Amino acid sequence: MATDAMRIAAPLGTHDVLPGEWALWRELEQAARTEFERFGYQEVRTPVFEDTRLFVRGTGETTDIVQKEMYTFGEGDDSITLRPEGTPPIVRSCLEHELFKAKKFQKLYYIGPMFRRERPQAGRLRQFHQMGIEALGGYDPLLDAETIVLAGRVFDRVGLAGYQVKLNSVGCPKCRPGYRAILREKLTPSREKLCESCQARFDRNVFRILDCKRDQCKAICADLPPPQQHACEECAKHFAAVLEALKRIELPFSVEPKLVRGLDYYTKTVYEITHSSLGARDAVCGGGRYDNMVEEFGGPPMGAVGFAIGMEATLLAIRNIRGEAAHAIASPTDVYVICIGNESRGYGFGVLDALRKKGVATDGDYEARSPKAQMRTANKLGVRFAVVVGSDEMTQGVVTVKTMSTGEEAKLPLPEGVEFIVNKLKSAGS
Repeated sequence: MATDAMRIAAPLGTHDVLPGEWALWRELEQAARTEFERFGYQEVRTPVFEDTRLFVRGTGETTDIVQKEMYTFGEGDDSITLRPEGTPPIVRSCLEHELFKAKKFQKLYYIGPMFRRERPQAGRLRQFHQMGIEALGGYDPLLDAETIVLAGRVFDRVGLAGYQVKLNSVGCPKCRPGYRAILREKLTPSREKLCESCQARFDRNVFRILDCKRDQCKAICADLPPPQQHACEECAKHFAAVLEALKRIELPFSVEPKLVRGLDYYTKTVYEITHSSLGARDAVCGGGRYDNMVEEFGGPPMGAVGFAIGMEATLLAIRNIRGEAAHAIASPTDVYVICIGNESRGYGFGVLDALRKKGVATDGDYEARSPKAQMRTANKLGVRFAVVVGSDEMTQGVVTVKTMSTGEEAKLPLPEGVEFIVNKLKSAGS
C-alpha cells in the first residue's frame, strides 16, 4: 500500500531565507560592511562552535544564556557549544593569534549565525544572525560614543527611521558590589512577588531584575535607586563624557536608569537601540563596555567596547517601515536570451556565454518553451534587453537585440551586439 512521502520541516526556531528575501538581507549586510569599514573595522570570522568554557567564563555563569539557552555537546574538556554571541570568540581569536602584539588597538567586526535555545517569536529565533563590532584596547569614553554613532549609521543607511538610542551606566567592579547589596536589601521584602525568572535572578544576577518586562516586576522596581546614584567618581566621569560626546554631534538619545544588559561582562556604559514597531521585545542593537574580559581570558589589561545588531529583528523593523516595498524583488538579470526553435539553442548558449564573459547578468530558457513564453519571462524579470536568436541569426552569425523599454530592435553581428549591450548598460550606470 502506497504511503504519503514523509515531509520534514525546518527545526523549531529556524528560518529558510528564500530567494525573494535575499535582496533585503544583502542590503543590510552591505550597509553594515560599508559603515564598519568606513570607521576602520576589519572583518574576522570565527567558528560557529567553541569550547564551552569560553562562554561560561566570558558570557557569565549566571546569565540566562549560559544557564538555559546554550546548545552544548559533549562533557568535560571535550564539551563544545554553538556560539550564542560573538564577543567571547573575537577576544579568544585575538589572544590565540597574538593580534595585540602586532597592534595594541584592534577594531574588528563579524557577521554570522548565533544559536540560543529560547522561545521562538517574531524576530527572535533559535538560529539567528548578528552583525557586531569589537573595539579592543581603549578606555576612552569617545570610543563608547563612536560605537553608538556607528550603529546608528548602519540603520540610517538602510532607512530605518524612528529608532531610539537608550543609554545607562552599570558601574564597575569598584562600585557595583555596593549597589548590588542595596538592590538585594530593597528587593527582599518583595522577592516572592517577583516573576519566576526574577526570583532566580535575585541570587544569580540581581541587576537583571531592573529591566524585566513583566508588569509586576516593573512595579516593584519603580522606586529602586538607579545605578548612577551609586557610581564611583571614575564611572560618573566616564558616563558624563559619553553623553557630552553624543550631545556635541547632536545625536538624539535618552538615559534609561533601569537599563542593564543580560551579560555579566559589561562595565560602565551599556546601551540599546530600539524600534517601537517590534512591540515589547523592541531591541535591534545592544552593546556596551567590557573592560575586564581580555584580562580574564589571560591577556593584558585593556578596555573594550562593542555592540551586536540582531539581523532578523532589524529586517522585521525595516519591513514594518517599508510595507509592501520591502517585499519587491529586484531581478539582477539585465539580458534574457530567447531562442526560436531547438536548432538555435546551442547558438543561444554561446550568446549567453559571450555576454556573461563581459560581466553582463544574463539568463535564458532551459525548458524549450515557445518564444512567447520566453518573452513573458523576460518581461517578468524586468530585463533591459532581450536577445532573440533563431535559424536566420545563427546562419548569419548575428543577434537581434530588443530594447525592452522602447521596443526598438537592432540586428547586429554577435560581437557588436554584445558591445552594444555593454555600452548601453555602462551609460545607464548599471
